[in-house]
Amino acid sequence: MRFENVLVIGGSGFIGRHVCAALAAESIDVTVPSRRRERAKHLLLLPTVSVLDADILAPGTLERLVAGHQAVINLVGILYSRRGRRDERGPNDYGPDFARMHVELPQAIVAACRANGVKRLLHVSALGVSPSAPSEYLRSKAIGEQALLAADDLHVTVFRPSVVFGPEDRFLNNFALFARLLPAFAVPCPDARFQPVYVGDVARVMLRALDDPQTHGKAYELCGPRQYSLKALVEYVCQATGHRRLVFGLPDRLSYLQAAILERLPGRLMTRDNYRSMQAPSVCSGSFPFGIEPQPLEAVAPTYLAPSRPRERYPQLRWRARR
Repeated sequence: MRFENVLVIGGSGFIGRHVCAALAAESIDVTVPSRRRERAKHLLLLPTVSVLDADILAPGTLERLVAGHQAVINLVGILYSRRGRRDERGPNDYGPDFARMHVELPQAIVAACRANGVKRLLHVSALGVSPSAPSEYLRSKAIGEQALLAADDLHVTVFRPSVVFGPEDRFLNNFALFARLLPAFAVPCPDARFQPVYVGDVARVMLRALDDPQTHGKAYELCGPRQYSLKALVEYVCQATGHRRLVFGLPDRLSYLQAAILERLPGRLMTRDNYRSMQAPSVCSGSFPFGIEPQPLEAVAPTYLAPSRPRERYPQLRWRARR
């Protein structure tokens, strides 16, 4: 089936920008709901994309948004949550924000699709998800993913990417910022394993899967061609940005302490739940789907990490400011 109009939930974010661009390049009409429409103004440049003011968590909103669309793509994900009451927490519990965005929202999307007769649903999860995973993030993602795959009356496809990189990412770009500002890097969980995947490849595989009935009911792991330790990634960013910095790994207890301190600072650069997530390797067990050759980090990252003149950095700065 050729899909002509798609609702993209979470479309104003990093991955969403590229997914919407890929859909627009195929002349597919895209609707993106956003609580702050001004933060999605960059999408208005795409000829077939419409941005609506909407709170997807408000009662009845999802049913109204899904109506009239042939497919739904859910890209919503958060990296930290407020903590629940400690005496109510068990090994499979998670904070209220994780519960709302990773568990209740996917369940609500399923209900809205059923109410409107929409069968096609694509969902972005994460590598390492499991109800018994070490972090609240991975546990809550697992429960939401299970709810979708259990909806066998819908045509659901799930994607589990490793850490995603690209010009607007908050992963390598954060390391680049620290490389400019700090004389040395104290890397938490230095041996944590990642297999970074390029955001353009994530968008490409999702577009490929959209109208492929062979993908219904399946989950696909998405990784780049190489695995790295976190320390190796930081060292690479320092090299790519032209900053010679001392990079050293923290032992386990100091990594946890660093996370506990950072989660109390504005911006939450790292939390204890992030620390726990890094105990699970974010690497793939198989090859990239559909025979697509994923872009290596070394082929893409230098194009946005390498030193540049202020005028060359202007488009990227505008994106970060949502202008």
